[in-house]
Amino acid sequence: MLRFWRIRRVKQFFTRLEKDIRFSYFWVRCARLLSVTLFSVHCAGCLYYMLADMYPHEGKTWIGAVIPNFRETSPRIRYISAIYWSITTMTTVGYGDLHAVNTMEMIFIIFYMLFNLGLTAYLIGNMTNLVVEGTRRTMEFRNSIEAASNFVCRNRLPPRLKEHILAYMCLRFKAESLNQHELIEQLPKSICKSICQHLFFPTVEKVYLFKGVSKEILLSLVAKMKAEYIPPREDVIMQNESPDDVYIIVSGEVEIIDSVIEKERTLGTLTTGDMFGEVGALCCRPQSFTYRTKTLTQLLSVKTNTLIEAMQIKKEDNILILKNFLQHFKQLKDLSIKDLMVENVEEEDPNMAVNLLTVASTGNAAFLEELLRAGLDPDIGDSKGKTPL
Repeated sequence: MLRFWRIRRVKQFFTRLEKDIRFSYFWVRCARLLSVTLFSVHCAGCLYYMLADMYPHEGKTWIGAVIPNFRETSPRIRYISAIYWSITTMTTVGYGDLHAVNTMEMIFIIFYMLFNLGLTAYLIGNMTNLVVEGTRRTMEFRNSIEAASNFVCRNRLPPRLKEHILAYMCLRFKAESLNQHELIEQLPKSICKSICQHLFFPTVEKVYLFKGVSKEILLSLVAKMKAEYIPPREDVIMQNESPDDVYIIVSGEVEIIDSVIEKERTLGTLTTGDMFGEVGALCCRPQSFTYRTKTLTQLLSVKTNTLIEAMQIKKEDNILILKNFLQHFKQLKDLSIKDLMVENVEEEDPNMAVNLLTVASTGNAAFLEELLRAGLDPDIGDSKGKTPL
């Protein structure tokens, strides 16, 4: 029995296995609990048999009352009998065919049953954690849905808003394993850049705005992009809103909607590889249209300031991006730069002067002419008083 003190090595072995990512934690934990159970059953059976073997009267022992002259039987029979008693006692079945006869056996069983209380609690607690862990996310999701429904009813929110709230929560539950932003943020910056380059670079380089742009600019943008999933019928950019982000569609569809006196008119649909929000970034004007998801859509978003800063890295890339922007809207039959920009704005955006200065400094007269025709004021200067003129 003293050799079983080496069992501590088994404990260290299972501890290493639980931390080894090559093995399933669930099955390693189950094997550990099974080993603890078998070890306890074995030790209790051996101790209980030792009491019978040391007792002077064979017939007045738990095994002698059933098997007379048990010392003459094979060790296999005696071991099986001891294990059988130990298991039936530990599981509180207690058939009664093997029971305590003398006082020492009764005392041993009392302490063994007390030990079983703690062992059973340990086993049930661990098994419960393993089983419940698989349904924990579903339970949390249902609780959040119930809390959201109660919130909507308590505040008497409109049905459309309720649908948006529940749809978003359902999407978050379904796509929780797909959202990699939280995981990426935990990794070192060098690894994050490599991951973003692998995931986003093929999509970004196909966007019309970045055709022919140097790889250096694209990599700097890709490293700062964020991927997110948007549920259907969700407004990504509202009409007359000045967005802080530019979006690239990775998958799904986005509708361009024009709202006039509470009436909505769909102007077109954007699909994979299309971009929206760039008008607000390059023209420093609120959006003239609402961009609403038509299906479950994955978007890449980059901050407007990040895009402007990336354009300033190389003058050639800056000119090329502006040319791509102008050429793209020249090819559209139903939309033009003038249509995309809000007219009759009472308060001018101070960033507009900087934007016009940027266009003027590139020497892109065609694009500058388009912006002036759209109603931009060339007399507004920057903080230093410099004007596009």
